[in-house]
Amino acid sequence: MSASRWSRWACASLSVMAAVGTMAGLAPTALAAESAKVPAGLAEFYGQQPKWEPCAKDGQLAKLQCATLVVPMNYRKPGDERISVTISKLPAKDTAKRRGVLLINPGGPGGSGLSMPLAFADRPIAQTYDLIGFDPRGVGRSTPLLCEYTPPLGDLPSRPTDEQFALFTAQAQTEESDCERAAGGLRPYVNTPNTARDMDVIRGVLGEKKINYLGFSYGTYLGAVFGSLFPASLDRNVLDSSVSPDWIWREQFKEQAVAMRANVDAFYKWLGERNSVYGLGKSQAEVFATTEALAAKLADKPITNPQFGKVDRTVYDALVGLNSRYRPLWDTLGKLVKTFKAAADGTAAADSAAVVDAGKAAKLLNDLGIAQTTSGVFQTVTCEADWPKDLSIYYSDMKLYREKYPYGYGVGRAAANPCTFRNFALTDKVTDLKRNGYPTGLVIQAEGDSQTQYDGGPAMATKLGDQLVSVADEGTHGLYSRNACASDIIDRYLVDGVLPGTRTTCQGDPRPNVPADGKTALAPRAANEAPSTSLTDAVQQYISTKKLTAGVF
Repeated sequence: MSASRWSRWACASLSVMAAVGTMAGLAPTALAAESAKVPAGLAEFYGQQPKWEPCAKDGQLAKLQCATLVVPMNYRKPGDERISVTISKLPAKDTAKRRGVLLINPGGPGGSGLSMPLAFADRPIAQTYDLIGFDPRGVGRSTPLLCEYTPPLGDLPSRPTDEQFALFTAQAQTEESDCERAAGGLRPYVNTPNTARDMDVIRGVLGEKKINYLGFSYGTYLGAVFGSLFPASLDRNVLDSSVSPDWIWREQFKEQAVAMRANVDAFYKWLGERNSVYGLGKSQAEVFATTEALAAKLADKPITNPQFGKVDRTVYDALVGLNSRYRPLWDTLGKLVKTFKAAADGTAAADSAAVVDAGKAAKLLNDLGIAQTTSGVFQTVTCEADWPKDLSIYYSDMKLYREKYPYGYGVGRAAANPCTFRNFALTDKVTDLKRNGYPTGLVIQAEGDSQTQYDGGPAMATKLGDQLVSVADEGTHGLYSRNACASDIIDRYLVDGVLPGTRTTCQGDPRPNVPADGKTALAPRAANEAPSTSLTDAVQQYISTKKLTAGVF
């Protein structure tokens, strides 16, 4: 893995926020109570007539209609600067059953949502709702917030020495300075409350008294903020893969590394029950010892190949930490570890077919990491709650994380962040989340999700009085359309208004059909579980089948 990729993973500009103050001449309580009406001073924005045209001349986006709206940059001073927000629409297929609009947000923060209606065009919700996507302020076709790209200042290892902590800090400080240099006057106003206010303008422009909402990852927090500020404007709502209302935002970062370690432990336990297949140890403890020895060898002498690059301890920690969440990949991942161990031990040549195959498969998985980008939305939105200024807090946490949670995002989640050095003043306070008057919604959460750790789901459901749907033994982030049980529950709720039980559990994707030592093999669960001679093909097939993408919240 390149230093730049690890830098992006560990020190991220990284599937929130900030807060809510008084708008000019309008108290927050009045705004919430009258949210289905037009707030004072905003009539020209709510009264816009959208000009719809195809989102593109060809390709998939040509199937959608797009319109660009104007919103205040600063809702406290709506007469000052304006910015644009672009929305997309897929009209309801059954006009007789149409029950309004469904706004969809993919998370991020900073994810483009224009194409989101296409992702669910074949679901039942497309029959009864106009599916509305949008690029939030600062994103894509809306007025963009851009930062200068910061190249890596050096290697950021997964298990840094005390002396290397300062490099993480310098990287974060430089990223913040580079962002501030390019961000102009928009940055203080790119936050969750203002995006929620934009959503209510969208509602008004579409001529709807209420919106329905489907949000993923960070989009769950956005939905909760919208419902807290505009309860009279929200109808049915689903929060899929929720952040915790109590972890905004540094704790949410740290809990990602904790969740990754839990998945690694579960994976190692599974491997230990199958020592006859993988040869890495007969228990979780033995597998851990074996893989720690492997990681130490890779730190001293990485495996290198022109086709897949370098596999060192940092790459190994990232590979296992980021991908042990996917239970169906455990067989492939176990074989990857076994192959790299053979190469590190000298029993397999680094240029052998098996090692090259393993390296290509590892590269496919590593390339799911966060893509290089100059968008400043993630870095800005996650600064909307205060971060500690005392560097000793970060260094103390980093000592713990390099030992206990080195996998995946690992120690980078405990390190100083660009938000530690925030250069702009906050324009809102963190929103007091509550559900007061809008319908009971759904929170969907996977047990092994390492982007939004599982405990965030129950916490959000409790905070809002929503129904919780848990997906057991599953690490996928974003369950709608990926888990059949959860998807059916969501469809029935959004289309028919039927709530599940207050605590409902669905099963996740099955683990690989590899019998434990001394056990008899089960019948194949699916045709695609047939053994593959190529680890690269196995990874590619899984990525394609599950539509895995990069993401953080």
